[in-house]
Amino acid sequence: MIIYNVTVKVDNEVADAWVKWMKTEHMADVLSTGLFSDCRLNRLLEQDESEGLTYSAQYFCNSISEYNNYIEHHSASMREKGQKLFGGKFAAFRTVMEII
Repeated sequence: MIIYNVTVKVDNEVADAWVKWMKTEHMADVLSTGLFSDCRLNRLLEQDESEGLTYSAQYFCNSISEYNNYIEHHSASMREKGQKLFGGKFAAFRTVMEII
C-alpha cells in the first residue's frame, strides 16, 4: 500500500475555508479518480502556528503505478484548483511512502 502525503501550511486567515474545501470538494475529487481507496486529513499538533496551521492530507492507493497514474494524469489540474482558490495563502510539500 502506498501513501501519498501532502503536508500543507495554511495561513490562519483562510484555514477554516481551506479545511472545508478539502473535506467537501478536493479530497472527494481525488478519490473520484478511482486511483485511491481512502484518504485522511490530519492537523499537525505542537507546531508553531503564528504563521498558519499545518495539515497532512494522506491518500492511500494499492500500488506505485496507481500513484504514478494520478501524478501523470490528474495532479496538475487538482493543484491548479487549489491555487485558484488559495494561491499565495499556503505552502505544500509532498512525500510518497510505502506501508511495510
